Amino acid sequence: MKFLILALSGIGDALMFTPALHLLRKAHPAAQIDVLVMLNGAKDIFGDNPDVNNVIFFDFIKEGTTNSLNFVLSLRKKYDATINVYPSNRKEYNLINFLLGAKNKAAVTYLRANKSNFGWLNNITIKENDDLHNVEENIKLVETLLDQQFNEQPKLQLHTSKKNNLFAENYLFEKNITASDIIVGFHAGCATLKNHIKRRWEPEKFAKLGKRLIDHHKAKVFLFGGPDEDVLKENIRNQIRSDKVIVIKTPDLMKSAAIMRRCNVFVTNDSSLMHISSALGLKVVAIIGPTNIKYIRPWKTEHKIVTLNLDCAPCFFYSPKPLTCSRQDVQFKCIKELDVDLVYKATQNFL
Repeated sequence: MKFLILALSGIGDALMFTPALHLLRKAHPAAQIDVLVMLNGAKDIFGDNPDVNNVIFFDFIKEGTTNSLNFVLSLRKKYDATINVYPSNRKEYNLINFLLGAKNKAAVTYLRANKSNFGWLNNITIKENDDLHNVEENIKLVETLLDQQFNEQPKLQLHTSKKNNLFAENYLFEKNITASDIIVGFHAGCATLKNHIKRRWEPEKFAKLGKRLIDHHKAKVFLFGGPDEDVLKENIRNQIRSDKVIVIKTPDLMKSAAIMRRCNVFVTNDSSLMHISSALGLKVVAIIGPTNIKYIRPWKTEHKIVTLNLDCAPCFFYSPKPLTCSRQDVQFKCIKELDVDLVYKATQNFL
């Protein structure tokens, strides 16, 4: 058997497929299981995963329509089954799945905009369930493809290499981090596509939280995020104004993940690093605004969710349309009025 996993959406989405991938490997230990990705972070997630044979990287956005079509056709009918990870509710992903020409084309039938996004091109499907976590949805999809029931729900599968662990060890040594230090990790960023920047808790609030943790708990604050979030991290550090704040800059995602292991608590927006912190088994404080908590809550790790539980929430579901807010009083009130006290109390419980 040859399987191709289409993990073309976000880094967190790729990571939330890994429990289903692990079960697929256990069910077919001799199968060829390849993964197709178009984000460097997703390539890193699967790069050291023992359940994967090959990670195929192709930047569909950069390469354009003609090159992308030629690339997809070069893989046509080379696999027995292809799987669009959940969530991936875009017509391009379903079209790629169809053009690959596998006998079995697995994907979720979405409750919203499925027809207009060519969901009908897939022939092995399950109906989307808003009460299930993304991990559970992916497991259910693989169960349907294999016509097999699993009796377990594994943790997120994240493997940091010895090389990356050594990098983290040396990095922490250079920063004079000792075993007795209390380390609180922050991720103040998240994806920006489709207006998802509105999911972010304000940097000013992260700064106020950092000051409290330093003043009251003598904590050290690590600021994580990708290269595109360097300005955001520096902004928070400049507001805190303490030598106990360290901006983490690494060559790639997995080196950052290896450093994250040292955090006693990880405070984060709804982002890929929220799922990476979950995979690492950290204590996670998740700041959630418009997203359905049932979809994306930290998976199988000790966590606290900080949310206002407004009557209009959740308002973000999986479809290609940009994130919007229908409130007339305060736009994105779910984030704008979520105060520092709530997040501090949740974090304090883990210290």
